[in-house]
Amino acid sequence: MADSFANSADHVAAPATRAVAVVPSDGTPLPDIPKGLYIGTGGTITMRGVNATADTVWKNVASGTILPLRAQYVRASGTTATDMLALY
Repeated sequence: MADSFANSADHVAAPATRAVAVVPSDGTPLPDIPKGLYIGTGGTITMRGVNATADTVWKNVASGTILPLRAQYVRASGTTATDMLALY
């Protein structure tokens, strides 16, 4: 199958080309900074964006939401949402 966009530069606003399961951790950052996060099963998410100095708590995030935040950490403490994917 031909990919019309194979020679296009990737950009943070471009659609993701891969997704990786997120394992929340209080001390370990995500291996790479994603374009955003897909939330499979909703709830609360405690995370820190790239270059941020403090965590942010996102409450009542609905299932199926795509958060356009470039997260560096997704914390285990305070996070009740599950089935999250990092979008790259």
